Amino acid sequence: MSEKKYFLQTAPFRVPTSDGKLIEEHFGLASTHTEAFSVAHMIAPPFWGEPHQTPEFDEVTIVIRGKKQIEVDGENVELSAGQTLHIKAGARIRYFNPFEEECEYWSVCVPAFNINTVNREDD
Repeated sequence: MSEKKYFLQTAPFRVPTSDGKLIEEHFGLASTHTEAFSVAHMIAPPFWGEPHQTPEFDEVTIVIRGKKQIEVDGENVELSAGQTLHIKAGARIRYFNPFEEECEYWSVCVPAFNINTVNREDD
């Protein structure tokens, strides 16, 4: 019998947070021990933000509802529903939602998101 060539995710790993942000990792180190990539569904509450970071992985953000801002090497980029952004490894970034509505989006990281290689600053 051959090995399955797919994996249906029905129970993503909910990352514990203290800032009101929902993070559900469908594939990645925490959920499936996948190192090559990670895929996470997120909802950022109004007026949410996180510290600057300089990840050692590429990240694609796909906004499906609302909008959010991302500071990339000192430049603010605003993403709205239906827009995507690819940020390359080594960029100094900060994700935030300065708006009155929540922002729902997906994130894809290559290689997978890793707390040891995200390089968060103490803001």
